[in-house]
Amino acid sequence: MKCKKVYLGSDHGGYALKQELACFLKENGHDVVDVGSFSAISTDYPDIALLLCSQLLKEEDTQGILICGSGIGMSIAANKIHGIRAALCSEPLSARLSREHNNANILCLGARIIGPEMAKEIIQRFLATAFLGERHARRIQKITTIEEKNDVK
Repeated sequence: MKCKKVYLGSDHGGYALKQELACFLKENGHDVVDVGSFSAISTDYPDIALLLCSQLLKEEDTQGILICGSGIGMSIAANKIHGIRAALCSEPLSARLSREHNNANILCLGARIIGPEMAKEIIQRFLATAFLGERHARRIQKITTIEEKNDVK
């Protein structure tokens, strides 16, 4: 797994898993930027998703991980942001395919759906997998075109 800068964020439902995964990522040589939440006190996941996505988009060759109870809320919120391709994954195959075919730049996890060991396997696969390009690049460009045509400011 190539070492990368990884932005990490969660709401209260994902806080405990986020803390464990931050240690795991650091132990594996990644530069981790924790954008919150910083406790198990109730936090609104759209706020964390927006903060992480905004920071991630300012840099190249970075990826993000967002965690909430199911992963669904974070995924929906993150995918509202132009340039973000957030993938909700519950097993390593989806993580690999989200990178190879969709060039996902954010991994979303559900802390109430998967345990820490599965989360680590998913993260390893996500961070180790490169975008295949070619026919997939054409499809990603079509997604970008949809975003640009439907951007409401």
